[in-house]
Amino acid sequence: MQWRILQYARESEIMSQDHEAAASSRQPVLRLSGISKNFGAVSALTDIDLEVFPGEVVALVGDNGAGKSTLIKTLAGVHQPTSGTIEFNGEKVVLSSPGVALDLGIATVFQDLALCENLDVVANIFLGREMSPYRLDEVSMEIKAWKLLNELSARIPSVREPVASLSGGQRQTVAISRSLLLDPKLIMLDEPTAALGVAQTAEVLDLIERVRDRGLGVLMISHNMEDVRAVADRIVVLRLGRNNGVFYPDSSNEELVAAITGASSNSVSRRAERRQAQHETGQVHDRGEA
Repeated sequence: MQWRILQYARESEIMSQDHEAAASSRQPVLRLSGISKNFGAVSALTDIDLEVFPGEVVALVGDNGAGKSTLIKTLAGVHQPTSGTIEFNGEKVVLSSPGVALDLGIATVFQDLALCENLDVVANIFLGREMSPYRLDEVSMEIKAWKLLNELSARIPSVREPVASLSGGQRQTVAISRSLLLDPKLIMLDEPTAALGVAQTAEVLDLIERVRDRGLGVLMISHNMEDVRAVADRIVVLRLGRNNGVFYPDSSNEELVAAITGASSNSVSRRAERRQAQHETGQVHDRGEA
């Protein structure tokens, strides 16, 4: 009897530990609560709430002026919020500078990529973080660069190629690889597929999925709904600096457009209604002829 009691106690303890582990695994890597940002009398962000979990891609969408870039810059340490709290890995943090954000594990790839076109891939990946106890350790940096690129299944012909000779998708790959150098927990991408062709866009979207598979949280700004649907687990809409809904990839275009524009009736929804009416009319005619 005593043995059964001890066994039950051990099983209960194991179940409790498993439950705690499962709960901790669902702890968001990033949580924003009531984030506001004012520039003088202008309110760029108002009471923004947002969560990003490990191994999740969250798309941030909205019209121009919705506050997407301001929010990304706030999380990157470029701007400091006027009010609200930021939690990273369960702890409240103050992102007083880009260096602080990067040291905490928040990496950002801005739309301009910040690459030096006259330098090769290795030099760009290690820019500002060169391996140099006494002089540049070119061999170690090249090995590390190849390792990073291979982990992402990146298609780079040579790490000694100047960045100027690479395609747009390959440049985006170099910028993302550089952001992974310090093992961040969250990576933010500002319009990663802007101005890319179909093949290059597919390459970057595959890369984003591989970053997610590494267990990182990904926050992505995009205006391209097809790209968003392809990789996002959740879609967060901002409108006029405020939250305006959370959607999923199977949400209709009408719902997303209405949330982004603030209009329940728009050209997209009216066009869809006309197509539906024509389809139903055609079915009625077919039944009448039968």
